Amino acid sequence: MIDAFAKGNLHERLRRDRKALLWKLDGLSEYDARRPLTATGTNLLGLVKHVATVEARYFGEVFDRPSPEPLPRWQDYNGSDLWATEDETRDQIIGFYRRTWEHSDATINDLPLDAPGHVPWWPEPYLNTNLFAIMVHVLGETNRHAGHADILREGVDGRTGMRPEHEMQIDEDARTAYCAKIEQAARSASSAKA
Repeated sequence: MIDAFAKGNLHERLRRDRKALLWKLDGLSEYDARRPLTATGTNLLGLVKHVATVEARYFGEVFDRPSPEPLPRWQDYNGSDLWATEDETRDQIIGFYRRTWEHSDATINDLPLDAPGHVPWWPEPYLNTNLFAIMVHVLGETNRHAGHADILREGVDGRTGMRPEHEMQIDEDARTAYCAKIEQAARSASSAKA
């Protein structure tokens, strides 16, 4: 019974965070969805492409259930899953992610939590694992990158929130006052330590 509860809970959270990540693309221009937003080139559409690739590998190759999507060999990793080329459309990348969900969900539904898996890109002694550990790992990856997307989207147009129903109207005056209060506290703390 606890296995069914744990599996169901982890799976539902993964589904929630997948949707949150995709929502961060809503309403953005092609440029804003693709442009580098950090010094290392992190961008919103690239985050979706990366998480789709990660999920395809972990719920595919690890359990000898290869993704039906074409993936480069993990040994040939070159960072190309972190951004969208000019030839890749947003719809293609979102479609890849959604098809990956279907494949991952089938793996999750078909296997017990203790189903053995093998992660050849992990170091010893962690190569051999199970579905429970992979679900926790992929949930962490998805959540981490959805958090990155939260910050990036806020920087693009000020929109925040995890789901559309929780988004609040932007009150620029309230945000400015709030940030000024935080800035003042930082300055006061800094001068008190000097």
